[in-house]
Amino acid sequence: MKTRTGDVVGWSWSGEEPAGMRPAGAPAAPRSLRRRLALGLAGAGLVGGLVLGLGFLAFVSGLARSERMPLGPSDGIVALTGGAQRIEDAMDLLAGGYGRRLLITGVNERTSRDEIARLNPGQQHLIACCVDLDYRARNTIGNAIEIRRWMRENGFRSVAVVTSNYHMPRTLVELDHALAEGHRVIPHPVVPEGIDPGQWWRHPAAVRLLASEYVKFLVAWIRTRFETDPEHSSAAVLVSRGHPVKMVAEPLVR
Repeated sequence: MKTRTGDVVGWSWSGEEPAGMRPAGAPAAPRSLRRRLALGLAGAGLVGGLVLGLGFLAFVSGLARSERMPLGPSDGIVALTGGAQRIEDAMDLLAGGYGRRLLITGVNERTSRDEIARLNPGQQHLIACCVDLDYRARNTIGNAIEIRRWMRENGFRSVAVVTSNYHMPRTLVELDHALAEGHRVIPHPVVPEGIDPGQWWRHPAAVRLLASEYVKFLVAWIRTRFETDPEHSSAAVLVSRGHPVKMVAEPLVR
């Protein structure tokens, strides 16, 4: 006798395979597979978040909390724009004999040499004789390219680099990528007001700034592992709004 519900004579067909009849090695039910996949992704995300969080804490704890004068002179001094205190500190180093020339890289087109002299009234003679201005660098990659060109032009093998403490790690990564072996970079981090690495969690603006700089540092570190030269960097073109790198870093204006 046949039934009309899908049963076959002598046995019934239920649409599900009894557990005891599943062939050895057959895949688990789709629902179980999806669950394990979701748990695996959640675990990977948790581990990744933990690693990033610990890395951020290490990044912040490694930032300079006070400014120190270099132990000795360098061939040149470089200041990356982004804060008046950076220029002031670099001028003080130049006046103190810690370098023969100073490069200020990333200067705004509207900022003239006279404006810099006005902001540093006691050092006009140094600005007139020993300061080079770069108006073309628009990012840290461009800064590194300009610094390399400037060092080559002047035959410098060592340079003191002045920038904010939170920006220094990324600057050093870019310079390590741009400069050949045998060149020495001496960091001179500036500690800006309002960015205290010891109390950063108390200030939302500081948290956002440090977190953003940490992400940029990671991107720069990863990028420099794969690129051979910053002047042929596709990333430099992207962060320079689509312009070739040669439009980001051009010959110096003196």
